[in-house]
Amino acid sequence: MGDVLAGFHAAWEFESDSVLIRYERGLRTPKLFQALGERRIPLEAIASVTLTPGRRGTVVLRAEPRPGADPLMEAAAGQLKEGCDPYRLVLPAERETLAEYYADELRARLTSSGPAERHLVAAPRAPLHFKAYDGKASFDGTSVSFRWSWTGASTAKWKAGDQTFPVDGLVGVEWRSPEVFEGHLRLLRRDAAGGQPPQPDQDPAAVVFGLGYGTVHESLPFAAAVLAAVRRCRPADPVSVPAPRRDPADIAERIRHLGELHRAGLVTDEEFSSKKRELLAEL
Repeated sequence: MGDVLAGFHAAWEFESDSVLIRYERGLRTPKLFQALGERRIPLEAIASVTLTPGRRGTVVLRAEPRPGADPLMEAAAGQLKEGCDPYRLVLPAERETLAEYYADELRARLTSSGPAERHLVAAPRAPLHFKAYDGKASFDGTSVSFRWSWTGASTAKWKAGDQTFPVDGLVGVEWRSPEVFEGHLRLLRRDAAGGQPPQPDQDPAAVVFGLGYGTVHESLPFAAAVLAAVRRCRPADPVSVPAPRRDPADIAERIRHLGELHRAGLVTDEEFSSKKRELLAEL
């Protein structure tokens, strides 16, 4: 598609096989968005698209990622606040008609649903690091290292000493938001004994968060990058899903809708001609 829809804090660029989300920088933009910078979301990673009324004269365009398609959302496990959801685009209510058009266009191009067998969205790139309450965590792409703090680390961690965990010895990551009680990042080891794991402040495979330590915009991209590296150690074969043929009646309805936008001045002559050709080519 190639068009750009700009909202508060982000702009979505629609392409034939993906949506490129560019996040703004500024005092009002969530720090997580600034840390992410931009993200390319393949259409095969999207399960559905919604457009709903927002607060204070806004509408919200949201793409729902497929479970397991995005390491960031998999690591977050539903803990992100609404305002920090990287899949939400908030727009002024007067742009609802245009947003609805793009929502329809996206829905028509979605071909996959259900859990993804592999990560389809790129994780933040290593090296990454952040400061936790009881130590410093770093990730170089192949191993995770914890270096304990003189003041914050427990006696159990000091006795165990600084830790390094190769990615191929891990099976996953447990991230608990620093915005809740007992926030932490725990590495799930392949050789860990069964049973109840120790408390994070006693576990040498975990770092604990605190006020100003392990903030979301630092620790969540870190967790996502580690999780993606763990998954790459046991990749699954991608499943190819053929694109469904478009219904001629659906094409005609979309051209009619496009014409309404053109007459209303929301789509230029060039955009109208280009999109009409795209739609006709799908017959």
